[in-house]
Amino acid sequence: MMGVEGTVPARPGKVIAVHLNYRSRAEQRGRIPASPSYFLKPSTSVARSGGQVERPAGTELLAFEGEIALVIGRQARRVRPEDGWSCVAGVTAANDFGVYDLRHADRGSNLRSKGGDGFTPLGPDLIPAADVDPAALRLRAWVNGELVQEDTTATLLFPFAQLVADLSQLITLEPGDVILTGTPAGASVVQPGDVVEVEVDVPHAEGSRTSGRLVTTVVEGTDPLRDYGAQPRVDDAQRIEAWGSAAAAGLAPEFTLTDELIEKINSVGTATLSAQLRKRGYNDVSVDGLATTRPGTRLVGRARTLRFVPYREDLFRAYGGGYNAQKQAFDALRPGEVLVIGARGERGTGTVGDILALRAQTRGAAGIVTDGGVRDLAAVAALDIPTYHAGAHPAVLGRRHVPWDVDVTVACGGAAVQPGDVIVGDDDGVLVIPPGLVDDVVAGAIEQEREETFIAEQVAKGEGVDGLYPMNDEWKARYAEWRANR
Repeated sequence: MMGVEGTVPARPGKVIAVHLNYRSRAEQRGRIPASPSYFLKPSTSVARSGGQVERPAGTELLAFEGEIALVIGRQARRVRPEDGWSCVAGVTAANDFGVYDLRHADRGSNLRSKGGDGFTPLGPDLIPAADVDPAALRLRAWVNGELVQEDTTATLLFPFAQLVADLSQLITLEPGDVILTGTPAGASVVQPGDVVEVEVDVPHAEGSRTSGRLVTTVVEGTDPLRDYGAQPRVDDAQRIEAWGSAAAAGLAPEFTLTDELIEKINSVGTATLSAQLRKRGYNDVSVDGLATTRPGTRLVGRARTLRFVPYREDLFRAYGGGYNAQKQAFDALRPGEVLVIGARGERGTGTVGDILALRAQTRGAAGIVTDGGVRDLAAVAALDIPTYHAGAHPAVLGRRHVPWDVDVTVACGGAAVQPGDVIVGDDDGVLVIPPGLVDDVVAGAIEQEREETFIAEQVAKGEGVDGLYPMNDEWKARYAEWRANR
């Protein structure tokens, strides 16, 4: 319980944490949730400022997450969103520590990965809720004096009052309960000896209300986890998630579609790229049967995916309305990405219309590829963003499809597409290139087009194609001389 009114609880009745709530963190993770989701942390995980947090012996990925904690001031049960903030006594700084090595053990519940003693430092001071605007708070975190996180509650996906109202639908919130409200981008791994500080303040309000700095020192554990429980398990995917990037984790850089590489890709046609893929045994990487809204416009980008399943009345009632997978997919697009929609080749309804296409364009997406229909085709074609599609159709989504999931492997126009694949399109069609093949395929395509330029010059001079196309040894020697002189 809260004890003296207006203080940070030393042992809350409940600690409830939100998975994703800051847009910067959601975009970093590559998914924007339609509604908040939660997990519980034991009250024994709560610690005071100035203490230590132990990285369990045998683990390597202890990560911090600076957060704003809400301290409940009065009982809340089935309160409305407009009344949610009135149930909060105050806010303070929090640090949601977790061990990624143990995520596999209780995935979803996070009990062992985030529930250890000392894994929820709070404090040091409580800012009274009545004195602040919940949308005007600032959160900052430092590691060894370096600022690593900074964001404001103006960017929250789910406002604080909504969290209180949502939780109170099924759970009675009592005085002294704590809600951890999510972390922004910048959370990462810390090592023994590191000092992590978190502060919540109201930078633009009179009086400069602040929680003070919540200070925690990381120490190395000495007692190994015994084999009668789950053992630490780490792979590079967990390292990248914990650190925030492959570079930060000290791993080989992830594939990046750089401006230089895009320029090289754009220097060759999809027909040439297709030939190079075929030489490497890839014969089913073309997205077939589509037309483009922007003839003459080149498409290059990394794939994000959206999958539709066949229409069924009960499924559409459950998953078709509200902030469904289709809307989530368009909202999550980042600059340079291509949304690939798996619609099973069903042309009898629209899979994208002018509003969502405009949303993709304003998000900076490189293009849209769907093997289904397009509504409002004239309006979509008037946009700058290229959309490859199977035809026009006026019907709305619910006629043939249910939007099902995002960022999974999909089938589009006969090709398998995975998130992160490189999508290349022009007037000849659309290709899917696995990232690991891109450099080799593009280099081969550039060389192939050089050879074809040479061959075309010889044909223009009156040479026959026998032995020239493809080149025999004599012509290869002449080509080498031609290239050396260019």
